[in-house]
Amino acid sequence: MPLASSLTVLVVDDQQTIRSLARVGLEALGIGEIVEAEDGEEALKLLLTRKTPIHLVISDYNMPKFNGLSLLRAVRAHGPISKTAFIMLTGRADKQMVMTAVEHGVNNYLIKPFTTESLKEKIEAVLGTLT
Repeated sequence: MPLASSLTVLVVDDQQTIRSLARVGLEALGIGEIVEAEDGEEALKLLLTRKTPIHLVISDYNMPKFNGLSLLRAVRAHGPISKTAFIMLTGRADKQMVMTAVEHGVNNYLIKPFTTESLKEKIEAVLGTLT
């Protein structure tokens, strides 16, 4: 069984269009289950309350309420979910933002707009070959 079909991925972005684009790309890659959240607060609740684990979080950096960096910090600080793979999604290649995310344990980052191929490359760099 390919790795992709066994994965659950959480996509976190305050923009529905970006969540939809990510969903289409993840579906094309054969990801088994895709869960969505509108902000970091909702995402953290999902991560903490789901009965089955989320294997990868793909989160926007800039969101109202609870941004991607806050979500990353919360995930890394909470034992049961601290090893969850995390890819930061950003609209700009801001070196300082990337360095801050790296300092807090991000596994990779993806710059918007992204293609299915770039999404696949970033996921495979973190989790291994999907097919």
